[in-house]
Amino acid sequence: MGRGRRAFHVQAYGAALGYLADTLLGDPGRGHPVAAFGRAAAALERRLWHDHRAWGALHTVACAGGAAALGGLWQAAVRSAGRGARSTDVLGQAVVAWSVLGGTGLAREARAVAAALEAGDLDLARERLPRLCGRDPHRLDAEGVARAVVESVAENTSDAVVGALVWGALAGVPGLAGFRAVNTLDAMVGHRSPRHRRFGWAAARLDDAAGLPGSRLTAALAVLAGPDPRGALRAWRADAGRHPSPNAGPVEAAFAGALGVRLGGTLSYAGRTEYRPVLNAPGRAVRRTDIERAVRLSRRVGLLALAVTGVAGAAGRAVARGGSAGRGRGRDLPDAGAPARHGRPVRREEPAPEPGGPAGRGRGERNERKGGRGPGRGRDEQGGRQGGTGPGERSGPQSGPGPGRARGGRSERRRGFGGGLGRGESGW
Repeated sequence: MGRGRRAFHVQAYGAALGYLADTLLGDPGRGHPVAAFGRAAAALERRLWHDHRAWGALHTVACAGGAAALGGLWQAAVRSAGRGARSTDVLGQAVVAWSVLGGTGLAREARAVAAALEAGDLDLARERLPRLCGRDPHRLDAEGVARAVVESVAENTSDAVVGALVWGALAGVPGLAGFRAVNTLDAMVGHRSPRHRRFGWAAARLDDAAGLPGSRLTAALAVLAGPDPRGALRAWRADAGRHPSPNAGPVEAAFAGALGVRLGGTLSYAGRTEYRPVLNAPGRAVRRTDIERAVRLSRRVGLLALAVTGVAGAAGRAVARGGSAGRGRGRDLPDAGAPARHGRPVRREEPAPEPGGPAGRGRGERNERKGGRGPGRGRDEQGGRQGGTGPGERSGPQSGPGPGRARGGRSERRRGFGGGLGRGESGW
């Protein structure tokens, strides 16, 4: 099996197992790798912080590059421990995918806020909201809390599910770890607070670039999987560009159109008030029940993303194999029926010469130069002088091959099965 095909199988099966583990088990408990990364990034920030973009870029490269490198080391260690067994590689990829994917945790927290709103406990709903987003919950009423949850479900479907699957399909374990690190850094320092306006600039820009393929795929799948595909597509096209985030805009607009609700508007972050454009203005206000609808849409989008990334990975490997095969067509190609020896094809041999062709005449001419005139040759000359058609003419170029040519033809046919070697011998 080629390396590209093996890598596709490992990434596809590992992503599927990781998604299944996240669905059944949720996030890992204590010692979550993402939480450990966050603590390490915060400690490095305390040492490197300066109110300058260059120091922020150094912090981002060190954290994101270190996470991707650790992912590569993990992948190499798992492969070495399993002695190259594909099942071990799949399990190693599945463990990382499980720790990176966050669809089940997202659904659990969103439903907890919805349950608090259903029970009429607005204070509890406000208390749980920071686990989903960084807004100031104390200024929000019940409708504002529900809207914040739906927006968070939409955005985190792209960041914690679809984007991770895309980068896992593209780059395996290093892609999973690196993407999750970039996304976490953006949440930590990639905002416009006085401390991070310049220091977090690099993290925010890198997250915009890394999240672009996942956000577009999320928006497209929301159009396909939502209850109102036309509304989702219309809102995406009309309102996505008005959002300040190039990745959150398409996703939130598509979710708003698919669910038939309005998102955006006035937001509050750590005492700062932001006025964002309304997404899907013809829609209605968000209600508590829309949280569950958003969670179900997020689940459908995640399953479709798992299928799409698997199919895209298979197609990419097939195209790569076809291109490499096309580049080698100018070399020795085996015949369709030629036997292979020790897994390698036998070279194509030249066909046997035609009876009476140049090769056969050359043998006869050599015999003539040596002075050897056989009976046929004498009769041929005599018949030619008499102007008749003697027996010698039937053995000329228009007749069948002579003894020497027949032996040559049989020799060429034997060489066609491996250059004269027996079937039990090595051809190379």
